[in-house]
Amino acid sequence: MATTVSGDECVRLRISDVKSETADCVSLVLDVPSDHRDRFRYVAGQYLTLRVTVGGVEHRRCYSMSSSPALAEPLRITVKRDPGGVVSNWINDTLVAGAEIHAEAPQGRFVLDSSDRDIVAFAGGSGITPVFSLIRTALATTQRGVQLFYANRSADSVIFDEPLRDLLEEYGNRIAVHHHVDTVRGVVTAGVLADFLARVGDAEYFVCGPTLFMDAVEARLCEMAVPTDRVHLERFVTATPQAAPGETDVTKEVIIELDRRSTTARYRSGNTLLQTARLAGLKAPSSCETGSCGTCIAQVTEGAARMLNNNALTDDEVDDGWVLTCQAMPTTTTVRVIYE
Repeated sequence: MATTVSGDECVRLRISDVKSETADCVSLVLDVPSDHRDRFRYVAGQYLTLRVTVGGVEHRRCYSMSSSPALAEPLRITVKRDPGGVVSNWINDTLVAGAEIHAEAPQGRFVLDSSDRDIVAFAGGSGITPVFSLIRTALATTQRGVQLFYANRSADSVIFDEPLRDLLEEYGNRIAVHHHVDTVRGVVTAGVLADFLARVGDAEYFVCGPTLFMDAVEARLCEMAVPTDRVHLERFVTATPQAAPGETDVTKEVIIELDRRSTTARYRSGNTLLQTARLAGLKAPSSCETGSCGTCIAQVTEGAARMLNNNALTDDEVDDGWVLTCQAMPTTTTVRVIYE
């Protein structure tokens, strides 16, 4: 049995419609209570964090909005079934119109920039979800051109196939969509990416999809010397941080300042700063736990910590001691960390 779980920061949202996008993917249209509409205003590319309990175990998962805030649409998330995915499979198998689910307010930094440069987007599988919101919003509110490289395993797994065709008809030469189907052309290679990128000009790049796909795109953009501030990444996979052997063995204690209270916690080798805070009974802020959203940021003011993944903080912020605690491993005997 699975039920939704409430929390102080969660809001109960009613599901007004469930739409099947493909055989293994659904979209949930969500009604936001009138007294929470300001809190649930979002920017294209952001996501919701859902809290559910499946089989007696509480889970938190982030799902991007596929709706566009610029088009006066109801809030919608799109969830693809994942082999072994407890929550995504439960959503696909269980949720129906009229059911309710608990969600935290929208978050995320995978959003449109303020430039007028064209957009080049790379989406792999369900990575199309935030990208679809981004490109529809850009087309509706700006004059920017859009080129989309969309990779899928097979033709029947293409999410938003018909809506993408509608965009081509509506916006003409402002948008081009390049479909790559693995069963037809093989997996995406560096050569395929190079051929596609040879046809684009000055642009902002948005990348979302499976890890290997994103790594390949990011590597190619790096080879092209694309400035890092023009490359926007959104990673779905929650990585389990792992330190190098012996790296965290020197740490004895972590001093955590949260909500104007200081807690000294014994450090357990191999844990992140966020895990350490939780083991100390603290409710430290967090969301994606992939190093992408920035919800868990804190400042190291004593000692040092190394981040295993960082897709949210700038170099200047890192130099000032800010870390993503979900990805930060302490590397000195004592570490003091202060949450905002």
